[in-house]
Amino acid sequence: MSIFRYLTAGESHGPQLSAIIEGVPAGIHLTVETLNHDLSRRQQGYGRGDRMKIEKDTAQLLSGVRWGETIGSPITLVVINRDWENWSEKMSPLSEHRDDSIAVTRPRPGHADLSGVLKYHHSDLRNVLERSSARETAVRVAVGGVAKALLAEFGIRVGGFVTEIGGVGTTTPQEPIETLWQRAGNSEMFCCDASAEINMKRAIDAAQSGGDTLGGVVEVQVVGLPPGLGSYAQWDRKLDARLAMALMSIQAIKGVEVGLGFEAARRPGSRVHDEIFYKDGYQRNSNNAGGIEGGMSNGEPIVVRAAMKPIPTLYSPLRSVDLRTHEPFEATVERSDTCAVPAALVVAEAVVAIEIANSLLEKFGGDSIVEIWRNLEGYREQIRNV
Repeated sequence: MSIFRYLTAGESHGPQLSAIIEGVPAGIHLTVETLNHDLSRRQQGYGRGDRMKIEKDTAQLLSGVRWGETIGSPITLVVINRDWENWSEKMSPLSEHRDDSIAVTRPRPGHADLSGVLKYHHSDLRNVLERSSARETAVRVAVGGVAKALLAEFGIRVGGFVTEIGGVGTTTPQEPIETLWQRAGNSEMFCCDASAEINMKRAIDAAQSGGDTLGGVVEVQVVGLPPGLGSYAQWDRKLDARLAMALMSIQAIKGVEVGLGFEAARRPGSRVHDEIFYKDGYQRNSNNAGGIEGGMSNGEPIVVRAAMKPIPTLYSPLRSVDLRTHEPFEATVERSDTCAVPAALVVAEAVVAIEIANSLLEKFGGDSIVEIWRNLEGYREQIRNV
């Protein structure tokens, strides 16, 4: 069972998105400003749609925090949907008047629309698309902000950058990771390669002109982790498996790599595995494993990548059929982005932070930061003598 547990609730055009987090220890410094930083980042990026002009996401902390510190009880987070006022009748949870004239009946290829109405026996696709929408990730980013704050107490940092959009790849400079994160933070594409950024924007402009969309690849890194998080002993405790599941839970993510990832399958073993040395502790001169061996962190930075497919809502709609008549039509068009890969990076950082926080608490868990520090320092002393 997970220790850092959370549930989200809310629809894309409902009044709010909500989350309840359980298992957060007491003593973490936490403010809404901490959470709002990443919520703001999620709404940025070249290629975003009109809804980003309507919403300015901010989090509300409603429980579990007092005077800027967590107190050990469940945390309640809320992100208000500012567009709710335009949807209060269409999405009313209380009205008994059902207006079938506004029902959405043309499923969009690539979305949850058709599978969802078949599964839940709906006749209106809006019942599906409201919850399956990537709008849900706003509150997950807020939850990730809590996880990042927890990790920061122990010197563990999570960041990342975009490495590819629409087939335009980047070259990552050989610079310290903090410098790369700063470069990405100053880029509209959240990437570290200025020349690639220009070509990415051109690709997005071309796609937008044609009513099309683009996907890409994001990379997340975690630094400061001790070895031994996760486990080889059981399949569901493997750290890489948990990270893969977390990343694949993000809407539109279709592939995950750890370290070399698929490239490892193309190389001989002598060019894949990281040799081990000892000098004031165990060291490696490479990190092809992406910081994970045998389902456990090995002390090197965690490196994971996620591939995002192009958003399936197209302004030049693909063909579909109407649910009522089964006649062919063009799919329904909902407000959408041309490219949301930079936003996906922020969400990927959040879910990675959540899983790392979960694994940290599983290994060193306690009811307060002081207790966890004691457990962590005892472990570090233990492995120094091995």
